[in-house]
Amino acid sequence: MQLAFVLYKYFPFGGLQRDFMRIAQECQARGHSIRVYTLIWEGEVPPGFEVLVAPVKALFNHRRNEKLSAWMAQDLARRPVDRLIGFNKMPGLDVYYAADGCFEDKAQNLRHSLYRKWGRYRHFAEYERAVFAPQARTQVLMISEVQQPLFIKHYHTPLSRFHLLPPGISQDRRAPADAPQIRAAFRQEFGLGERDLLLVQIGSGFKTKGVDRSLKALAALPAELKKRTRLFVIGQDDPKVFQVQAKALGLGEQVTFMKGRSDIPRFLLGADVLIHPAYNENTGTVLLEAAVAGLPVLVSAVCGYAHYISEADCGRVADEPFEQAQFNRLLVNMLEDDAARQRWARNGLAFADSADLYSMPQHAADVILAEHDQ
Repeated sequence: MQLAFVLYKYFPFGGLQRDFMRIAQECQARGHSIRVYTLIWEGEVPPGFEVLVAPVKALFNHRRNEKLSAWMAQDLARRPVDRLIGFNKMPGLDVYYAADGCFEDKAQNLRHSLYRKWGRYRHFAEYERAVFAPQARTQVLMISEVQQPLFIKHYHTPLSRFHLLPPGISQDRRAPADAPQIRAAFRQEFGLGERDLLLVQIGSGFKTKGVDRSLKALAALPAELKKRTRLFVIGQDDPKVFQVQAKALGLGEQVTFMKGRSDIPRFLLGADVLIHPAYNENTGTVLLEAAVAGLPVLVSAVCGYAHYISEADCGRVADEPFEQAQFNRLLVNMLEDDAARQRWARNGLAFADSADLYSMPQHAADVILAEHDQ
């Protein structure tokens, strides 16, 4: 079959983008042709992929999205495909990968009523309705159980169109046999002593991921503990606001911001705690990536995958609604208790061996190709 995938932006380090790539490559490995429509493509194009970057410009994102849809529709009319798979909500999809939560629910509960009079609201509401309306035919790949009831509540989407996927953790995130050696080399490279503690926060979109909360928690550590604790923040975003905050909190050289990078497994093996106090997060793949690497996790309960951390007992989950004081206490307890961190690490490694955390691309490809294979 000829498959077309569409996403607004591709860059190698985004969670949605990595999921897209693994699903598309799984479909390609099963013998199908891959075409991609996008507004921005950063990084290499895999062999055999046809990547089309839409030559459209607009002042506002929602107008640019609409222009991409129109441009793609024209190309598809000339060169039809067997399936159109979207990683952002838009009309005309055969399959939608639900990386984002329910827009309508956020618009009604987190925004002022005036927001729903804006063109931006109308665009995103219309594009979401095109996917989830009862009469739509789009099959929905769900990666979080949390959001499904919200889509059904707002759109009355038939249950039969939802397909819940297992997590899609890449096998290279698991701790290898030489993990202790990798950890030792990493800590030497970054000048971390035996008693030093390293927090890592990984994910693009520093505001949504709660980097401000992480900085406050680091600043609130007892003096002796704070002195030997560092924080690495890694992701595709502009760190300026958070660098100013770190300076105002007197954190100086203790916080390092880095762009997205391809050697994340080294950081997971070299750190002492993954910190992830997100404001909202449909899933939080990095939580499971840390767990299977043997890295204890401190996370806010709002994250779709936070329940795995509790169930596997490989870290701590802060309550919702979020309270900074509680989060600060949890961080102190985790950093002070070496034995607990070792236990959480062991539990994470055991979880990596026993749970189905890796088969998302295969299950997604099964849904995309279902009618063809029958």
